Amino acid sequence: MKKLLILGSGTAGTMVANKLSHILSREEWTITIVDKDETHYYQPGFLFIPFGIYGENDVIKPKRDFIPPGVEMILSDIELIEPEENRVKIAKDDRYLYYDYLIIATGTHPRPDETPGLNEAEWRQSIHDFYTFDGASALAKKLRTWEGGHMVVNIMELPYKCPVAPLEFIFLADWFFHEKQMRDKVDLTLVTPLSGAFTKPRAAGLLGSTLENKNINLVTDFYAERVEPDQKLLVSYDEEEVNYDLLVTVPVNMGADVIARSGLGDELNHVPVDKHTFLSTKHDNIFALGDAAALPTSKAGSVAHFAVEVFVENFLRYIEGLPMLEQFDGHANCFIESGFGKGILIDFNYDVEPLPGKYPLPGIGPFSLLQESEMNHWGKVMFRWMYWNILLKGKEMPITAQMTMAGKWS
Repeated sequence: MKKLLILGSGTAGTMVANKLSHILSREEWTITIVDKDETHYYQPGFLFIPFGIYGENDVIKPKRDFIPPGVEMILSDIELIEPEENRVKIAKDDRYLYYDYLIIATGTHPRPDETPGLNEAEWRQSIHDFYTFDGASALAKKLRTWEGGHMVVNIMELPYKCPVAPLEFIFLADWFFHEKQMRDKVDLTLVTPLSGAFTKPRAAGLLGSTLENKNINLVTDFYAERVEPDQKLLVSYDEEEVNYDLLVTVPVNMGADVIARSGLGDELNHVPVDKHTFLSTKHDNIFALGDAAALPTSKAGSVAHFAVEVFVENFLRYIEGLPMLEQFDGHANCFIESGFGKGILIDFNYDVEPLPGKYPLPGIGPFSLLQESEMNHWGKVMFRWMYWNILLKGKEMPITAQMTMAGKWS
């Protein structure tokens, strides 16, 4: 029997387990998935918790509900990956799991401890995050009683999960404070290491204009070095300072510690892979998918979805000794919630920046690219149902994995 071992049962790990369990012969293959957590979080939903739009039941389900029959799930910490021995040591029973092929899908995680002053005495007092369930819930409690002042949303370092989420958060904050009739008591500032509101120039122009129209300040090229919580200052490496009354931060994001312990990661514990096939640059039987992979594209759920679609076809060829023909193009698309029941949609890949047009049907849509619309908002809302019921279970989505230029204009 050949052994396929998957580390991590988040979006990418669960999807690939579902897809391959229906294709690989149970008489020839065993599939095992390892994760330390029993709970699956719908992470895009964390954005809505601080504003009272979503609650616990909207974003939490048991992981076992999505693991297909025939796949063994082991709940355990992962202690060490030993590529030369084709094995992984787990904490449960201090045992080793051997593999013929390994898929690393251990994700990336907020690390507030990486920034001096960030998660000390003022953590979740005047300094908050929303990239975890606990953080989003604590921030919801804070916003219910906050009386106003200067709210700063900052990005500590690239890359981080869901690059549009800080923009969405500050757009929703603008809407939220308008709804509470206290927008005049709140100054909003987005502080980013980018030179604009987004990485891609055309989208950055539109999003920058949207910030300006909503009277939201934008501070660019700000590389945060530390926080001075007593003085309520965010300080950059070149000693530029931004004051705040309430800091909502996107901490440094890093891959799992086991990646570093095993010598498989870059400086942020993400696994270097071929950007088209996800094959490790060091080992010919190890792949990395989702946020765990060091790819020059967004760490977003859509990327995990499109990547898994391409990976499955390639993997089936690879295990037969055939060349991998499919080439992942870095496809990502994101609904950007812009507040007041509207949203913006962007669709891009490694080589093509977001362009205007209609999506997914050329000329019809129903979604508009690089344009604010109510339909785009509803696309964001509907995606939660699709995530739980279609995407996570490995079912076919009516969207091509490779980006298409159909319906776009430059």
